[in-house]
Amino acid sequence: MTETSNTDSERLTEALRASLMANETLKRQNHELQAAAQEPIAIVAMGCRLPGGLASPEALWRLVEAGETVSSALPSDRGWQLDSLFPADSPLHERIAHWRGGFLDEVAGFDAPFFRISDREAQAMDPQQRLLLEVSWEVLERAGIVPATLKNSATGVFLGATQNGYLADLERRNPAADGYRLQGGLSSIVSGRIAFVLGLRGPAVTVDTACSASLTAIHLAVQSLRSRECALALAGGVTVMATPEVFAEFTRQNGLAADGHCKAFAEQADGTCFAEGAGVLLLERLADAQRAGHPVLAVIRGSAINQDGASNGLTAPSGPAQEQVIQLALQNARLRPLDIDVVEAHGTGTALGDPIEASALLNTYGRGRPPERPLWLGSLKSNIGHTQLAAGVASVIKMVMALNQGVLSKTLHAQEPSSKIDWSEQTVRLLDRARPWPETGQPRRAGVSSFGFSGTNAHLILEQAPPATQVTRHPTIAELEGLPAISFPLSAACAEGLRAQARQTIALLEDPATDLAALNASLALQRSALDHRAVILAAQREDALVQLRALAEGRHVPGLIQGQRSPSGTTAFLFSGQGRNGRAWGVSCTSAVHRSPRHWTRSAPLSTLAGAAAQERHVRRQGQRPRRAAGSHRLHPASLVRLRGVPVPDAAAFRHRPRRAAGSLHR
Repeated sequence: MTETSNTDSERLTEALRASLMANETLKRQNHELQAAAQEPIAIVAMGCRLPGGLASPEALWRLVEAGETVSSALPSDRGWQLDSLFPADSPLHERIAHWRGGFLDEVAGFDAPFFRISDREAQAMDPQQRLLLEVSWEVLERAGIVPATLKNSATGVFLGATQNGYLADLERRNPAADGYRLQGGLSSIVSGRIAFVLGLRGPAVTVDTACSASLTAIHLAVQSLRSRECALALAGGVTVMATPEVFAEFTRQNGLAADGHCKAFAEQADGTCFAEGAGVLLLERLADAQRAGHPVLAVIRGSAINQDGASNGLTAPSGPAQEQVIQLALQNARLRPLDIDVVEAHGTGTALGDPIEASALLNTYGRGRPPERPLWLGSLKSNIGHTQLAAGVASVIKMVMALNQGVLSKTLHAQEPSSKIDWSEQTVRLLDRARPWPETGQPRRAGVSSFGFSGTNAHLILEQAPPATQVTRHPTIAELEGLPAISFPLSAACAEGLRAQARQTIALLEDPATDLAALNASLALQRSALDHRAVILAAQREDALVQLRALAEGRHVPGLIQGQRSPSGTTAFLFSGQGRNGRAWGVSCTSAVHRSPRHWTRSAPLSTLAGAAAQERHVRRQGQRPRRAAGSHRLHPASLVRLRGVPVPDAAAFRHRPRRAAGSLHR
């Protein structure tokens, strides 16, 4: 009896112990899931094309900081038949002459051969696809990532885009586009083509929620990164107006600003002003970005999306829904309303939408807020117009630049705040002038809003990047190899591209703030080696500029080395090891080869795996694909396998993009 009782007691004790252990495991897993759902996401790099020739985040910030605006007449090179939009006797017909907007430069230009796309297919491609290919490539290079190294990686693509009417109707089709019309015009291909060109294996999703599409795409990318569905993500959006239909429709609704400027939250607000643009962010989990040594420009702390539901109209904004999406984003970020310093608003400059948005901000960020710490309110649309599906990502780029500069830029055309908004409590205030970012004793934080014509709302919480860790300075390549102080390797897919890259490098070198050692390292280690190559060797900045100008003009000067990569397969690499027998072994090995390549290259003595790996990386950076590779018994065989099996990436150096009219915007 006693023995049975002891056995039962032991079983009960063991069951309780197992139950406690299982409970602790469940608690740990729950904690990990909660942490993953709110993990901070780093913005590693940004790229954009915006009206007024703004081709970089830095150019956008210069325009915003200077308090300038971009607005122009409609472009004349798109084949728009404006006279056919309204009857000649209609009063609306007279308004066409006053239409203004923000338009992209050279939108028909595209370097099709660089992306291995035929001229015929490029002509059938929606210009939105072309723009995003270029900007996505540039964003990777800005992050210091050679695009070819991402092939087969778990990198996602999340982009906001819609069909813009680029391709002609079937009865008016261009025969040259036949066979490419479907993939050229479908918005789903916008993300799919980037994944195809770069060889990415993560999710590829095109989002169309109208004006909130790019911010919605960023939200989906954040969710995908947090769930470990992808390790990196390209996220953003694009709009190119291939037809003037949006101007015609909003003219019928009396929704266009008479002077072509968005007067966000202003008493004079009389409508919006449409613009074009493209913007892409490279996102990565913060811990992974820090571990990899990638730049961290800012951090996404939280995000949320929702829908207006049954509001007072299909396209009318809903104040309660906007309040809800803000609260959801704050919950996701685990922050209070008081923790946010500024909101980059949707702010389109309409008499209906702006008061509803301001009321939602007052009821969320403004409630219980002390007047001495108001929420500051601004809108990029007052500078460049409403870039539609790219509006959200353009606003994020502006605010990331502001976070790093510590400046809250002025919202233009708002000298007199709207009387339809209750500003009396001073808890939400309009940025009627530029101000230093308020010091609060905590990281700078900003909210970004986008509200879609379709009713989908998105809100994002940005935070200042954590302090960068101190980087130990290592000797430069020039110092290690005994090269001149300036040793710039340049490469491109064609001779014209090489000259274009020289012109871009000149602009960097003419800036006294450019770090020559960093530029050396970037060009040597973070750019793929293409067929057309040049090397600038100079002791001083001025000498390098002379050589670069000669390269840009197609001239030769002393110190400038130019050449073209020879066809692969004619070079072999022999790793003969160290010691007195290395040379004899190498000679006997080469003489024993039955069909020898034209060139055998004997490496420096290598006997360790580390040394072999270093030699392998050097060969790969030079774009070599040897037909044969041999090594001594001391050399790790994996290095020889990788040396022969690595394909040469077809990549470009930083913004290498010679303009070609391979595609045409107009039909």
